[in-house]
Amino acid sequence: MTTERIDAHQHFWQPSRGDYGWLTPELTTLYRPFAPDDLKPLREAAEIGRTVVVQAAPTIDETRYLLDLARDEPSIAGVVGWVPLDAPNAAESIRELARDPKFKGVRPMLQDLNDDRWIEQPELGAAIHALIDGDLSFDALIFTRHIPSIKRFAANFPALRIVVDHGAKPPIKEGVAAWQSWADGMEQLAALPQRLHCKLSGLATEAGPDWTPATLRPYVDHLIENFGPERLMWGSDWPVLNLNGDYARWSTAAHSLTERLGASAQQAIFGGTALAFYRL
Repeated sequence: MTTERIDAHQHFWQPSRGDYGWLTPELTTLYRPFAPDDLKPLREAAEIGRTVVVQAAPTIDETRYLLDLARDEPSIAGVVGWVPLDAPNAAESIRELARDPKFKGVRPMLQDLNDDRWIEQPELGAAIHALIDGDLSFDALIFTRHIPSIKRFAANFPALRIVVDHGAKPPIKEGVAAWQSWADGMEQLAALPQRLHCKLSGLATEAGPDWTPATLRPYVDHLIENFGPERLMWGSDWPVLNLNGDYARWSTAAHSLTERLGASAQQAIFGGTALAFYRL
């Protein structure tokens, strides 16, 4: 049986809501509303049935906004939201949001925090245990420099399901000079007994504007070698993708970069892994 195709990472937003601190008018390509009707023709052309919508603002209000969208939109399979994990009432907030069956996990915006070791603080314990108790997941939005902290975090919470967003944003534009530290770090994360997952997403954004599948191949191959298809899931990162590509271009490239693996492996990467990991 053919597995349903899932886009495991995309965003919807409405700038007039006012809580997207990073989304400024200078980002002309992105500074407008993006809604399910905008994505529909793109995902249908790529034969994507449903998507996982990921938070883009560090507020519970935005999470509720996404859950409201999901309630009336069958193409939204799940929502990864945001909760202030260090707040005294964080566990209560997680339990309240989890009453909605489409709430699948949380993502703190670690890449934007001043403290690279923020995720290690013991004050997060109650919130993380609430995620575990609710069978919810954790999206790690990180760069290479965060990998040591994520390793310690994963060791502290071995029952937590963790997925690394965007392959930890490899420094593709920096070339060979920056390759090794990223490659070593991803190998270390993949080897953890917790069996972390990883998203095959965001790579086009980290490349130069003239990227081709050949540009991305070493990074994709390294992720495949270390995580395997059963722990890799494809995501568009749309509409952020529009900064340096488009839905069809990235979808086509990802299929060409994984076709050597065969049909069953591609079914995992383009649907099966996300279905299992996010409990869709």
